[in-house]
Amino acid sequence: MTARQFFSIVEIRTKLVSVSTFSLAALYTLWRFGALRAAPAILCAAAALAVDMGTTAFNSYFDFRRSVDAAPTNREADKVLVHERLPAGQALAVALGCFAAAGALGLALAFVAGFWVILFGIVGLAVGFFYSGGPKPISRTPFGELFAGGFLGSMLFLVAVRAGSGAMDWKVLAASAPGALIVASILAANNLCDIEGDRAAGRRTLPIALGKARAEAFLYGCGSFAFMLTALFGLTGLYPAWSAVGAGVGALAALPSYRALARRGFSHRTKSATMRTMMRILLIWSACAAAGFVAAIAGA
Repeated sequence: MTARQFFSIVEIRTKLVSVSTFSLAALYTLWRFGALRAAPAILCAAAALAVDMGTTAFNSYFDFRRSVDAAPTNREADKVLVHERLPAGQALAVALGCFAAAGALGLALAFVAGFWVILFGIVGLAVGFFYSGGPKPISRTPFGELFAGGFLGSMLFLVAVRAGSGAMDWKVLAASAPGALIVASILAANNLCDIEGDRAAGRRTLPIALGKARAEAFLYGCGSFAFMLTALFGLTGLYPAWSAVGAGVGALAALPSYRALARRGFSHRTKSATMRTMMRILLIWSACAAAGFVAAIAGA
């Protein structure tokens, strides 16, 4: 297995999601609590990235074994199990290795941040596996977007803030909501593009359950609401006041990307371009939200 194939199996480009969530959680912690515990924060970031990579590797393995990713319907060049005939067992080994690393990092984090981490770690690993594994994978149901947003958007934010500050309350949970919405919209875009292959494989994802038009409305609604909530939180004190400005700038900057999605449509043929666009939207929202925190921390 080459490095390129490894990064394809874990879909390294999508790790921007966990990096974004953790980075914003760190900035939120600095803004709200005035300090960030470095060692727990670093261990939390590394463990979260390992879980994220392992989850994607399990997804690559199970989607290939269950013929969800198959040559007749899949046109993604980076699906190396499909197009380069890489043995599926190597993807499984990557997944298990990432989860083993996450477990070790989680234990180290528990020693410096508290053993509450172990419970969150077990839940995270279980969801990561059962998202695509087990007799009834979450990815085959209409609840994939809920779990993706809930865990990569909200739970990671909560764990990162608790690890970095030692604190947890309802405000932290509320603060995680915009990121959860952005993450849910990213998975909705992915599932919209995969609707043909998913239907052939017997899946019932959210776009299949809702229909393509309603699923597209869900995607755009999640994105719009994420920017609106960011602005609202800035106006109500849950985020710095500068976040309201950042959300407005970000929404305007993201508008051409949303228009490009609508113009291009969602299919296997457009999936690579669609996911690049969704990553661009994530970066725009993340950068604008981060700018609000940075401005407030700097005392602007």
